[in-house]
Amino acid sequence: MSYVERVLQELKAKNPGEPEFYQAATEILGSLKPVIERHPEYEQAALLERFVEPERVVMFRVPWVDDGGHVHVNKGYRVQFNSAIGPYKGGLRFHPSVNLSIIKFLGLEQILKNSLTGLPIGGGKGGSDFDPKGKSDNEIMKFCQSFMTELFRHIGQDTDVPAGDIGVGGREIGFLFGQYKRLKNEHVGVLTGRGLSYGGSLVRKEATGYGLVYMAEEALKCRGDSLKGKTVVVSGSGNVAIYAVEKAQALGAKVVAMYDSNGYIYDKKGIDVAVVKQIKEVERGRIREYAERVKSAEYHEGCRGIWTIPCDIALPCATQNEIDEESAKKLVANGVKYVGEGANMPTTLEGIAVFQRAGVVFLPAKAANAGGVATSALEMAQSSGRMFWTFEEVDKKLKDIMVNIYHNMDDAAKAYGMAGDYVAGANIAGFLKVADAMMAQGIV
Repeated sequence: MSYVERVLQELKAKNPGEPEFYQAATEILGSLKPVIERHPEYEQAALLERFVEPERVVMFRVPWVDDGGHVHVNKGYRVQFNSAIGPYKGGLRFHPSVNLSIIKFLGLEQILKNSLTGLPIGGGKGGSDFDPKGKSDNEIMKFCQSFMTELFRHIGQDTDVPAGDIGVGGREIGFLFGQYKRLKNEHVGVLTGRGLSYGGSLVRKEATGYGLVYMAEEALKCRGDSLKGKTVVVSGSGNVAIYAVEKAQALGAKVVAMYDSNGYIYDKKGIDVAVVKQIKEVERGRIREYAERVKSAEYHEGCRGIWTIPCDIALPCATQNEIDEESAKKLVANGVKYVGEGANMPTTLEGIAVFQRAGVVFLPAKAANAGGVATSALEMAQSSGRMFWTFEEVDKKLKDIMVNIYHNMDDAAKAYGMAGDYVAGANIAGFLKVADAMMAQGIV
Protein backbone atom coordinates (compact mmCIF):
# COMPACT_ATOMS: atom_id res chain seq x y z
CA MET A 1 0.00 0.00 0.00
CA SER A 2 1.37 3.40 -0.96
CA TYR A 3 1.84 6.24 1.52
CA VAL A 4 -1.06 8.20 -0.01
CA GLU A 5 -3.40 5.19 0.13
CA ARG A 6 -2.47 4.49 3.73
CA VAL A 7 -3.14 8.09 4.77
CA LEU A 8 -6.52 8.06 3.03
CA GLN A 9 -7.47 4.77 4.65
CA GLU A 10 -6.55 6.10 8.09
CA LEU A 11 -8.38 9.36 7.38
CA LYS A 12 -11.61 7.53 6.53
CA ALA A 13 -11.36 5.39 9.67
CA LYS A 14 -10.74 8.41 11.90
CA ASN A 15 -13.48 10.55 10.37
CA PRO A 16 -16.56 8.37 9.86
CA GLY A 17 -19.66 10.04 8.49
CA GLU A 18 -17.74 12.87 6.78
CA PRO A 19 -18.16 12.12 3.04
CA GLU A 20 -17.46 15.63 1.75
CA PHE A 21 -14.21 15.84 3.69
CA TYR A 22 -13.12 12.41 2.48
CA GLN A 23 -14.06 13.28 -1.12
CA ALA A 24 -11.91 16.42 -1.04
CA ALA A 25 -8.98 14.60 0.57
CA THR A 26 -9.20 11.79 -2.00
CA GLU A 27 -9.15 14.22 -4.92
CA ILE A 28 -6.23 16.21 -3.50
CA LEU A 29 -4.01 13.40 -2.24
CA GLY A 30 -4.65 11.22 -5.28
CA SER A 31 -3.05 13.82 -7.54
CA LEU A 32 -0.08 14.27 -5.19
CA LYS A 33 1.30 10.73 -5.68
CA PRO A 34 4.05 11.79 -8.12
CA VAL A 35 5.12 14.56 -5.72
CA ILE A 36 5.34 12.12 -2.81
CA GLU A 37 7.42 9.75 -4.93
CA ARG A 38 9.99 12.51 -5.50
CA HIS A 39 10.03 13.49 -1.82
CA PRO A 40 10.38 10.45 0.44
CA GLU A 41 11.23 12.81 3.30
CA TYR A 42 7.56 13.78 3.45
CA GLU A 43 6.57 10.31 4.66
CA GLN A 44 9.32 10.27 7.27
CA ALA A 45 7.99 13.58 8.62
CA ALA A 46 4.34 12.34 8.47
CA LEU A 47 3.64 15.40 6.35
CA LEU A 48 0.43 14.15 4.77
CA GLU A 49 -1.01 13.04 8.12
CA ARG A 50 -0.38 16.53 9.46
CA PHE A 51 -1.64 18.16 6.26
CA VAL A 52 -5.08 16.49 6.41
CA GLU A 53 -5.55 16.98 10.16
CA PRO A 54 -6.77 20.46 11.17
CA GLU A 55 -4.56 22.34 13.59
CA ARG A 56 -7.67 23.27 15.53
CA VAL A 57 -11.43 22.68 15.38
CA VAL A 58 -13.77 24.93 17.37
CA MET A 59 -17.42 23.90 17.75
CA PHE A 60 -19.91 25.89 19.80
CA ARG A 61 -23.59 26.55 20.38
CA VAL A 62 -25.21 29.74 19.12
CA PRO A 63 -28.36 30.68 21.09
CA TRP A 64 -30.51 33.54 19.80
CA VAL A 65 -34.02 34.95 20.18
CA ASP A 66 -36.36 35.53 17.23
CA ASP A 67 -38.77 38.43 16.81
CA GLY A 68 -41.52 36.40 18.45
CA GLY A 69 -39.49 35.86 21.60
CA HIS A 70 -38.70 32.19 20.86
CA VAL A 71 -35.22 30.87 21.68
CA HIS A 72 -33.28 28.93 19.03
CA VAL A 73 -29.94 27.14 19.26
CA ASN A 74 -27.70 26.55 16.23
CA LYS A 75 -24.28 24.97 15.87
CA GLY A 76 -21.24 27.12 15.11
CA TYR A 77 -17.91 25.98 13.65
CA ARG A 78 -14.44 27.31 12.94
CA VAL A 79 -11.84 24.94 11.51
CA GLN A 80 -8.36 26.44 11.62
CA PHE A 81 -6.73 24.03 9.23
CA ASN A 82 -3.21 25.15 8.37
CA SER A 83 -1.17 28.25 9.25
CA ALA A 84 2.16 27.25 7.69
CA ILE A 85 2.27 30.17 5.24
CA GLY A 86 0.17 32.76 7.09
CA PRO A 87 -2.81 33.39 9.37
CA TYR A 88 -5.88 31.25 8.80
CA LYS A 89 -8.10 32.71 6.08
CA GLY A 90 -11.45 31.49 4.84
CA GLY A 91 -15.13 32.29 4.78
CA LEU A 92 -18.08 31.74 7.09
CA ARG A 93 -21.06 29.86 5.64
CA PHE A 94 -24.58 30.17 7.09
CA HIS A 95 -26.74 27.41 5.56
CA PRO A 96 -28.86 24.52 6.90
CA SER A 97 -26.55 22.00 5.19
CA VAL A 98 -23.51 23.09 7.20
CA ASN A 99 -21.89 20.36 9.29
CA LEU A 100 -18.38 19.45 10.37
CA SER A 101 -17.67 17.40 7.22
CA ILE A 102 -18.52 20.30 4.92
CA ILE A 103 -16.53 22.82 6.95
CA LYS A 104 -13.51 20.49 6.98
CA PHE A 105 -13.68 19.88 3.24
CA LEU A 106 -13.90 23.61 2.61
CA GLY A 107 -11.00 24.26 4.99
CA LEU A 108 -8.79 21.64 3.33
CA GLU A 109 -9.49 23.10 -0.11
CA GLN A 110 -8.84 26.58 1.28
CA ILE A 111 -5.25 25.70 2.21
CA LEU A 112 -4.32 25.08 -1.41
CA LYS A 113 -6.49 27.83 -2.81
CA ASN A 114 -4.84 30.40 -0.57
CA SER A 115 -1.39 29.05 -1.37
CA LEU A 116 -2.08 29.38 -5.10
CA THR A 117 -2.75 33.12 -4.77
CA GLY A 118 0.91 33.63 -3.86
CA LEU A 119 -0.17 35.67 -0.84
CA PRO A 120 0.81 34.86 2.80
CA ILE A 121 -2.46 33.34 4.03
CA GLY A 122 -3.18 29.94 5.55
CA GLY A 123 -6.38 27.90 5.30
CA GLY A 124 -9.49 27.89 7.48
CA LYS A 125 -13.27 27.82 7.23
CA GLY A 126 -16.30 28.23 9.47
CA GLY A 127 -20.01 28.72 9.67
CA SER A 128 -23.29 27.56 11.10
CA ASP A 129 -26.40 25.54 10.23
CA PHE A 130 -28.38 28.77 10.69
CA ASP A 131 -30.57 29.65 7.69
CA PRO A 132 -30.75 33.43 7.03
CA LYS A 133 -33.54 32.99 4.47
CA GLY A 134 -36.83 34.39 5.71
CA LYS A 135 -35.25 36.00 8.77
CA SER A 136 -35.64 39.69 9.58
CA ASP A 137 -32.62 41.98 9.76
CA ASN A 138 -33.09 42.09 13.53
CA GLU A 139 -33.04 38.29 13.83
CA ILE A 140 -29.92 38.05 11.66
CA MET A 141 -28.25 40.73 13.78
CA LYS A 142 -29.04 38.83 16.98
CA PHE A 143 -27.73 35.59 15.53
CA CYS A 144 -24.51 37.23 14.25
CA GLN A 145 -23.88 38.89 17.60
CA SER A 146 -24.33 35.58 19.44
CA PHE A 147 -22.09 33.78 16.91
CA MET A 148 -19.32 36.37 17.28
CA THR A 149 -19.59 36.36 21.08
CA GLU A 150 -17.97 32.93 20.98
CA LEU A 151 -15.88 33.23 17.82
CA PHE A 152 -14.08 36.47 18.77
CA ARG A 153 -11.78 34.70 21.25
CA HIS A 154 -10.41 32.45 18.48
CA ILE A 155 -9.69 35.00 15.71
CA GLY A 156 -7.51 38.07 15.12
CA GLN A 157 -5.90 40.02 12.30
CA ASP A 158 -2.66 38.04 12.66
CA THR A 159 -4.31 34.77 13.75
CA ASP A 160 -7.45 34.06 11.77
CA VAL A 161 -9.32 36.40 9.42
CA PRO A 162 -12.78 35.13 8.36
CA ALA A 163 -14.77 36.43 5.41
CA GLY A 164 -18.17 35.74 3.85
CA ASP A 165 -19.44 32.70 2.00
CA ILE A 166 -22.91 31.29 1.23
CA GLY A 167 -25.45 33.10 3.42
CA VAL A 168 -22.91 35.62 4.68
CA GLY A 169 -22.87 38.85 2.71
CA GLY A 170 -22.24 42.49 3.51
CA ARG A 171 -25.12 42.68 6.00
CA GLU A 172 -23.89 39.71 8.03
CA ILE A 173 -20.25 40.82 7.92
CA GLY A 174 -21.32 44.23 9.24
CA PHE A 175 -23.15 42.71 12.22
CA LEU A 176 -20.28 40.31 12.95
CA PHE A 177 -17.67 43.08 12.76
CA GLY A 178 -19.72 45.39 14.98
CA GLN A 179 -19.90 42.76 17.69
CA TYR A 180 -16.18 41.95 17.41
CA LYS A 181 -15.31 45.63 17.76
CA ARG A 182 -17.62 45.94 20.75
CA LEU A 183 -16.08 42.92 22.52
CA LYS A 184 -12.41 43.67 21.73
CA ASN A 185 -12.50 47.47 21.76
CA GLU A 186 -10.38 47.66 18.63
CA HIS A 187 -10.98 48.49 14.97
CA VAL A 188 -8.75 46.12 13.01
CA GLY A 189 -8.99 44.10 9.81
CA VAL A 190 -10.24 40.93 11.48
CA LEU A 191 -12.97 40.31 8.92
CA THR A 192 -12.84 40.90 5.18
CA GLY A 193 -15.74 41.75 2.93
CA ARG A 194 -16.49 44.79 5.11
CA GLY A 195 -18.38 47.80 3.81
CA LEU A 196 -16.38 50.55 2.13
CA SER A 197 -17.28 52.98 4.93
CA TYR A 198 -15.48 50.92 7.55
CA GLY A 199 -12.39 49.47 5.95
CA GLY A 200 -13.55 47.30 3.06
CA SER A 201 -12.07 47.04 -0.40
CA LEU A 202 -13.43 47.83 -3.82
CA VAL A 203 -13.94 44.77 -6.10
CA ARG A 204 -14.48 42.42 -3.12
CA LYS A 205 -18.10 41.75 -4.07
CA GLU A 206 -17.19 41.14 -7.71
CA ALA A 207 -13.91 39.34 -7.07
CA THR A 208 -14.79 35.64 -7.21
CA GLY A 209 -16.96 35.98 -10.32
CA TYR A 210 -14.53 38.30 -12.07
CA GLY A 211 -11.57 36.11 -11.14
CA LEU A 212 -13.28 33.01 -12.50
CA VAL A 213 -13.81 34.69 -15.86
CA TYR A 214 -10.26 36.10 -15.93
CA MET A 215 -8.91 32.56 -15.56
CA ALA A 216 -11.25 31.20 -18.23
CA GLU A 217 -10.20 34.04 -20.51
CA GLU A 218 -6.52 33.13 -20.03
CA ALA A 219 -7.22 29.45 -20.72
CA LEU A 220 -8.92 30.38 -24.00
CA LYS A 221 -6.20 32.89 -24.90
CA CYS A 222 -3.50 30.23 -24.50
CA ARG A 223 -5.40 28.13 -27.05
CA GLY A 224 -5.71 30.97 -29.56
CA ASP A 225 -9.33 31.58 -28.65
CA SER A 226 -11.40 34.17 -26.78
CA LEU A 227 -14.69 34.62 -24.96
CA LYS A 228 -16.21 36.60 -27.83
CA GLY A 229 -19.26 34.88 -29.23
CA LYS A 230 -19.16 31.99 -26.76
CA THR A 231 -22.37 30.66 -25.20
CA VAL A 232 -22.11 30.29 -21.42
CA VAL A 233 -24.25 28.62 -18.76
CA VAL A 234 -23.81 29.81 -15.17
CA SER A 235 -25.38 28.07 -12.18
CA GLY A 236 -26.35 29.98 -9.06
CA SER A 237 -27.54 33.56 -8.68
CA GLY A 238 -25.49 34.88 -5.78
CA ASN A 239 -22.46 37.17 -5.90
CA VAL A 240 -20.21 34.68 -7.69
CA ALA A 241 -22.74 33.90 -10.41
CA ILE A 242 -23.94 37.48 -10.93
CA TYR A 243 -20.46 38.91 -11.39
CA ALA A 244 -19.28 36.01 -13.50
CA VAL A 245 -22.19 36.80 -15.83
CA GLU A 246 -21.34 40.50 -15.77
CA LYS A 247 -17.67 40.01 -16.63
CA ALA A 248 -18.24 37.24 -19.20
CA GLN A 249 -20.72 39.40 -21.10
CA ALA A 250 -18.42 42.43 -20.85
CA LEU A 251 -15.77 40.33 -22.60
CA GLY A 252 -18.12 39.35 -25.43
CA ALA A 253 -19.72 36.09 -24.29
CA LYS A 254 -23.47 35.41 -24.14
CA VAL A 255 -24.70 33.92 -20.87
CA VAL A 256 -28.04 32.20 -21.45
CA ALA A 257 -28.93 30.54 -18.13
CA MET A 258 -28.76 30.92 -14.35
CA TYR A 259 -30.54 29.28 -11.39
CA ASP A 260 -31.35 29.44 -7.71
CA SER A 261 -32.46 26.65 -5.38
CA ASN A 262 -35.98 26.53 -6.89
CA GLY A 263 -35.29 26.45 -10.61
CA TYR A 264 -33.49 27.95 -13.61
CA ILE A 265 -34.06 30.60 -16.24
CA TYR A 266 -33.12 30.34 -19.90
CA ASP A 267 -32.84 33.52 -21.96
CA LYS A 268 -31.82 32.86 -25.55
CA LYS A 269 -31.00 36.55 -26.06
CA GLY A 270 -28.58 36.60 -23.14
CA ILE A 271 -29.16 37.26 -19.46
CA ASP A 272 -29.90 40.90 -18.56
CA VAL A 273 -27.66 41.12 -15.50
CA ALA A 274 -29.21 44.42 -14.38
CA VAL A 275 -32.57 42.69 -13.93
CA VAL A 276 -30.93 39.84 -11.99
CA LYS A 277 -29.18 42.34 -9.70
CA GLN A 278 -32.46 44.11 -9.00
CA ILE A 279 -34.20 40.85 -8.11
CA LYS A 280 -31.43 39.21 -6.10
CA GLU A 281 -29.47 42.09 -4.57
CA VAL A 282 -32.13 44.73 -4.02
CA GLU A 283 -35.39 42.81 -3.62
CA ARG A 284 -33.88 39.53 -2.33
CA GLY A 285 -36.35 37.74 -4.60
CA ARG A 286 -36.33 34.47 -6.56
CA ILE A 287 -34.87 33.89 -10.00
CA ARG A 288 -38.28 32.92 -11.45
CA GLU A 289 -39.22 36.60 -11.27
CA TYR A 290 -36.74 37.24 -14.11
CA ALA A 291 -38.98 35.32 -16.53
CA GLU A 292 -41.94 37.45 -15.41
CA ARG A 293 -40.06 40.62 -16.39
CA VAL A 294 -38.09 39.58 -19.50
CA LYS A 295 -40.19 38.33 -22.41
CA SER A 296 -37.38 36.34 -24.06
CA ALA A 297 -36.84 34.23 -20.91
CA GLU A 298 -38.42 31.01 -19.73
CA TYR A 299 -38.42 29.52 -16.24
CA HIS A 300 -38.10 25.82 -15.35
CA GLU A 301 -38.68 24.29 -11.93
CA GLY A 302 -35.74 22.32 -10.57
CA CYS A 303 -32.04 22.88 -11.18
CA ARG A 304 -30.59 19.83 -12.89
CA GLY A 305 -32.06 20.71 -16.29
CA ILE A 306 -29.71 23.67 -16.62
CA TRP A 307 -26.88 21.32 -17.63
CA THR A 308 -28.86 20.08 -20.65
CA ILE A 309 -28.59 23.51 -22.30
CA PRO A 310 -25.97 23.50 -25.10
CA CYS A 311 -23.02 25.77 -24.31
CA ASP A 312 -19.34 26.31 -25.04
CA ILE A 313 -18.48 27.15 -21.42
CA ALA A 314 -20.07 25.98 -18.16
CA LEU A 315 -19.43 27.91 -14.96
CA PRO A 316 -20.94 26.12 -11.92
CA CYS A 317 -21.19 28.81 -9.23
CA ALA A 318 -23.72 27.42 -6.73
CA THR A 319 -22.70 24.64 -4.35
CA GLN A 320 -20.81 21.36 -3.98
CA ASN A 321 -21.50 18.32 -6.20
CA GLU A 322 -24.03 20.04 -8.47
CA ILE A 323 -22.50 18.44 -11.60
CA ASP A 324 -22.50 14.66 -11.32
CA GLU A 325 -21.46 12.07 -13.91
CA GLU A 326 -24.82 12.21 -15.70
CA SER A 327 -24.83 16.02 -15.96
CA ALA A 328 -21.20 16.03 -17.12
CA LYS A 329 -22.05 13.57 -19.90
CA LYS A 330 -24.92 15.78 -21.05
CA LEU A 331 -22.66 18.84 -21.14
CA VAL A 332 -20.04 16.96 -23.16
CA ALA A 333 -22.68 15.62 -25.58
CA ASN A 334 -23.92 19.18 -26.11
CA GLY A 335 -20.47 20.51 -27.00
CA VAL A 336 -19.02 22.06 -23.83
CA LYS A 337 -15.30 22.84 -24.24
CA TYR A 338 -14.46 24.63 -20.98
CA VAL A 339 -15.67 24.20 -17.39
CA GLY A 340 -14.62 26.66 -14.69
CA GLU A 341 -15.63 26.02 -11.08
CA GLY A 342 -16.88 29.17 -9.36
CA ALA A 343 -18.32 27.27 -6.39
CA ASN A 344 -16.38 25.01 -4.02
CA MET A 345 -16.15 21.44 -5.36
CA PRO A 346 -19.27 21.73 -7.59
CA THR A 347 -18.26 18.70 -9.69
CA THR A 348 -18.16 15.14 -8.38
CA LEU A 349 -15.05 13.01 -8.91
CA GLU A 350 -16.99 11.01 -11.51
CA GLY A 351 -18.02 14.21 -13.29
CA ILE A 352 -14.42 15.45 -13.40
CA ALA A 353 -13.35 12.14 -14.95
CA VAL A 354 -15.97 12.54 -17.71
CA PHE A 355 -14.67 16.01 -18.58
CA GLN A 356 -11.04 14.95 -18.56
CA ARG A 357 -11.66 11.90 -20.76
CA ALA A 358 -13.50 14.13 -23.24
CA GLY A 359 -10.65 16.64 -23.42
CA VAL A 360 -12.67 19.43 -21.81
CA VAL A 361 -10.49 22.15 -20.26
CA PHE A 362 -11.43 21.79 -16.60
CA LEU A 363 -10.45 24.63 -14.23
CA PRO A 364 -10.88 23.38 -10.63
CA ALA A 365 -12.36 25.47 -7.84
CA LYS A 366 -9.26 25.88 -5.73
CA ALA A 367 -7.72 27.76 -8.65
CA ALA A 368 -10.68 29.19 -10.55
CA ASN A 369 -12.57 30.67 -7.60
CA ALA A 370 -9.51 31.97 -5.75
CA GLY A 371 -10.31 35.56 -6.75
CA GLY A 372 -12.46 36.12 -3.66
CA VAL A 373 -9.84 35.16 -1.12
CA ALA A 374 -7.13 36.91 -3.15
CA THR A 375 -9.05 40.17 -2.93
CA SER A 376 -9.69 39.51 0.76
CA ALA A 377 -5.93 39.36 1.23
CA LEU A 378 -5.63 42.63 -0.70
CA GLU A 379 -8.21 44.08 1.71
CA MET A 380 -6.04 42.88 4.62
CA ALA A 381 -3.05 44.66 3.08
CA GLN A 382 -5.03 47.89 2.71
CA SER A 383 -6.25 47.63 6.32
CA SER A 384 -2.74 47.09 7.67
CA GLY A 385 -1.36 50.03 5.72
CA ARG A 386 -4.39 52.30 6.31
CA MET A 387 -4.68 52.58 2.52
CA PHE A 388 -7.55 52.56 0.02
CA TRP A 389 -6.88 51.45 -3.54
CA THR A 390 -9.04 52.41 -6.53
CA PHE A 391 -11.32 49.92 -8.29
CA GLU A 392 -8.92 49.82 -11.24
CA GLU A 393 -5.91 49.12 -9.00
CA VAL A 394 -7.59 46.22 -7.20
CA ASP A 395 -9.08 44.81 -10.40
CA LYS A 396 -5.68 44.79 -12.10
CA LYS A 397 -4.06 43.04 -9.12
CA LEU A 398 -6.89 40.49 -9.17
CA LYS A 399 -6.48 39.78 -12.87
CA ASP A 400 -2.70 39.43 -12.51
CA ILE A 401 -3.17 36.96 -9.63
CA MET A 402 -5.65 34.82 -11.61
CA VAL A 403 -3.42 34.76 -14.69
CA ASN A 404 -0.45 33.75 -12.52
CA ILE A 405 -2.46 30.98 -10.86
CA TYR A 406 -3.39 29.59 -14.27
CA HIS A 407 0.22 29.47 -15.43
CA ASN A 408 1.52 28.11 -12.11
CA MET A 409 -0.87 25.15 -12.21
CA ASP A 410 -0.22 24.67 -15.94
CA ASP A 411 3.54 24.58 -15.28
CA ALA A 412 3.15 22.21 -12.31
CA ALA A 413 1.04 19.78 -14.35
CA LYS A 414 3.65 19.76 -17.12
CA ALA A 415 6.54 19.36 -14.65
CA TYR A 416 4.97 16.15 -13.32
CA GLY A 417 4.03 14.68 -16.70
CA MET A 418 0.31 15.57 -16.55
CA ALA A 419 0.02 18.42 -19.05
CA GLY A 420 -3.51 19.79 -19.25
CA ASP A 421 -4.61 18.16 -15.98
CA TYR A 422 -5.37 21.30 -13.99
CA VAL A 423 -6.81 19.40 -11.03
CA ALA A 424 -3.40 17.84 -10.49
CA GLY A 425 -1.58 21.03 -11.43
CA ALA A 426 -3.51 23.15 -8.92
CA ASN A 427 -3.08 20.61 -6.14
CA ILE A 428 0.64 20.20 -6.78
CA ALA A 429 1.42 23.92 -7.14
CA GLY A 430 -0.52 24.78 -3.98
CA PHE A 431 0.78 21.84 -1.96
CA LEU A 432 4.49 22.32 -2.68
CA LYS A 433 4.54 25.79 -1.14
CA VAL A 434 2.72 24.61 1.99
CA ALA A 435 4.87 21.48 2.24
CA ASP A 436 8.08 23.52 2.07
CA ALA A 437 6.85 25.78 4.87
CA MET A 438 5.75 22.83 7.02
CA MET A 439 9.08 21.06 6.60
CA ALA A 440 10.98 24.26 7.46
CA GLN A 441 8.98 24.75 10.68
CA GLY A 442 9.57 21.27 12.09
CA ILE A 443 7.06 18.85 13.60
CA VAL A 444 4.38 21.26 14.80
